Amino acid sequence: MSVTPHPQPHRKGIAPGRERYLAHGEHLMTVVLDLTDGPAAEPDPPHSHPHEQITYVAAGNVRFFLDGDVYDLSAGDLIVVPSNIPHSIQTLSAYVRLVDTFHPIREEFLSGERS
Repeated sequence: MSVTPHPQPHRKGIAPGRERYLAHGEHLMTVVLDLTDGPAAEPDPPHSHPHEQITYVAAGNVRFFLDGDVYDLSAGDLIVVPSNIPHSIQTLSAYVRLVDTFHPIREEFLSGERS
């Protein structure tokens, strides 16, 4: 069993005003994103990946773009992103914390690539 205390020692800046830290097992990964660069005038560029994703909004407000649909989410909301479906976010508040769960794990996050 692995216990990771907060603050996570492997916190990584991925862009100005954006940090992530993660924990993973053999097949499942959780990524916490702290976004302090909002509110954003425009959404992030859309992307897709072969991983299933569940996003939990832990704090703040975010607009989630999923396969042509738009969802305004706030703290306590969840959204499920199927494999290979284009999606993006736009922060609507100054601070947003998202908790993303991925299956299988995002190997590129472990290797240090930015995605």
